[in-house]
Amino acid sequence: MIGAFRDVILIVLQLYTWVIIAAVIASWLTAFGVINTYNSAARSVLRALYALTEPVFGPIRRIIPPIGGLDLSPMIALLIIIFLQRWIIGGTLL
Repeated sequence: MIGAFRDVILIVLQLYTWVIIAAVIASWLTAFGVINTYNSAARSVLRALYALTEPVFGPIRRIIPPIGGLDLSPMIALLIIIFLQRWIIGGTLL
């Protein structure tokens, strides 16, 4: 039972890693004008990514604000996820 719960948590963390990567790529594409934000389908995808990532990015941004226009919150969130995955697996943390 505990092993199955651990596996589910690891899968959720891995899926959230991909959500963070997709949000970063979408923000780059939006910033460079590749994604048309007036398109309703693109806007709904961007809103979904924002809704999924902002609960994690927001507290990180309050601790470490963007430095020179560079938002480090996705990288810090990914480092936290890697730390949690290694801790759950029971391997080394470094």
